[in-house]
Amino acid sequence: MALQALQSSGVAFRKILSHFPEELSLAFAYGSGVYRQAGPSSDQKNAMLDFVFTVDDPVAWHSKNLKKNWNHYSFLKVLGPRFITTVQNNYGAGVYYNPLIMCDGRLIKYGIISTSVLIEDLLNWNNLYIAGRLQKPVKIVAMNENVTLRSALDKNLKSAVTAAFLMLPESFSEEDLFIEIARLSYSGDFRMVVGEDKAKVLNIVKPNIAHFRELYGSILQENPQVVYKIQQGSLEIDKSPEGQFTQLMTLPKTLQQQINHIMDPPGKNRDVEETLLQVAHDPDCGDVVRLGLSAIVRPSSMRQSTKGIFTAAVRFLVVLGVVPLFSLQLIHRLTRARFIHSTVDDFPGCFQFGAISKSPALHVLVPVFE
Repeated sequence: MALQALQSSGVAFRKILSHFPEELSLAFAYGSGVYRQAGPSSDQKNAMLDFVFTVDDPVAWHSKNLKKNWNHYSFLKVLGPRFITTVQNNYGAGVYYNPLIMCDGRLIKYGIISTSVLIEDLLNWNNLYIAGRLQKPVKIVAMNENVTLRSALDKNLKSAVTAAFLMLPESFSEEDLFIEIARLSYSGDFRMVVGEDKAKVLNIVKPNIAHFRELYGSILQENPQVVYKIQQGSLEIDKSPEGQFTQLMTLPKTLQQQINHIMDPPGKNRDVEETLLQVAHDPDCGDVVRLGLSAIVRPSSMRQSTKGIFTAAVRFLVVLGVVPLFSLQLIHRLTRARFIHSTVDDFPGCFQFGAISKSPALHVLVPVFE
């Protein structure tokens, strides 16, 4: 299994995991705190550590975690583990985040997702939220012997390769491929329009080519539709209509349905296979696939970010200093922010407004985003 190659034996991650209930089918760490990124997120030492915990029984897990870590939760904790699980499963992208937690001297954020919800996303790309995280290098901290989950993790990686192929030319480099794969889960994400570093994908891929190669190398070598010249770091794929139709037919179900919805004229009611055959012959096949991805990612990212308002403990405090004027762009960003009262230098791993004075004595509102 390709993901196995990136398993972490890091003591630091296991120590953090020991603070939580043990019943995890999968636990992984991701983001700039785990793998070095270029640009503004390059400070690994002080970056927030991001985790996702996959659990078979979210109600039981939240019940135990509330007893161990009551202060991690927002006001929703008073409504109990069943309500928290309902919010987790039925709103947003099926994941419940507790951000801005101090654990073993590190600032962490952790999300909880049901094993069954994750498997559905990995196989069908219902949201491409956590499935998208798992298309990039991650550090697996714990994993049980769930054969279905392991198979779904592999399928997600193969689907990522196939979708990227459809949006690339006949010949391209490894870096081109990995950039396209890393971009999949950002297609249509409103955060890439409002606030996120526009070079985010490049900053993820460029310092981590070796990790991407480790994740996808065996899949590329075994794929009959690609010529993978490892030494040169170059690839060639079959861009014939027949080749593209084969690729389109192996895409996750939700993406196929979105493509069908985009291409099917009113009143035609064609089946998905007929539509995909048409798209395979279309010179703009890659653009259609990208539109289909956007139709999945945009609503799920909006819903998940809005849910973050309620699943994060909001603390609006300003003691000293002057609150900077909020631009229209910033108001949009509030849908996914929570604020902490701090001096500028207290949380160097968090986003800070560039307009704020760099004086460490100034007390400010520091927004932290999911």
